[in-house]
Amino acid sequence: MTYFLEYTVTAGPDNAEFEFPYDEIRTGNTIPLSETDAEIVHTPELQARTGIVGATVPEAKLEAEQLIIHSRATQASLYEDPSNSLQSGIGRLVATFVEGSGWQDA
Repeated sequence: MTYFLEYTVTAGPDNAEFEFPYDEIRTGNTIPLSETDAEIVHTPELQARTGIVGATVPEAKLEAEQLIIHSRATQASLYEDPSNSLQSGIGRLVATFVEGSGWQDA
C-alpha cells in the first residue's frame, strides 16, 4: 500500500519562524540566504506530506510515528493514497495522531 503522512512542523523555540528564499526561476535549488537576492519568505510553520513505507496500516503507523517523534509535530493524519499524490488531503484518511493520545482510526 501507499501511505502518506500529513503534519505541521512549527519553528523551533529559538526561532520565531522559518526563512527560505523563493525563486520561481531556480526552483529546487538550495541557496544560503546570505547569497541570494530572491524574495525571502517567512512562516511560523510548514505543512508537510511525506510518503510512508508500510505493507499494512499498523506498519505504516509505526513508521509514521517515528517521523512524528523526530519532528516538532504534535498531530498528524495518515492517508492511504494509491495515486502517490503530494497534494494535501488526497486519498482515504486512515488514522489521525495526537501527541499524548496516540492514534485514532478513521
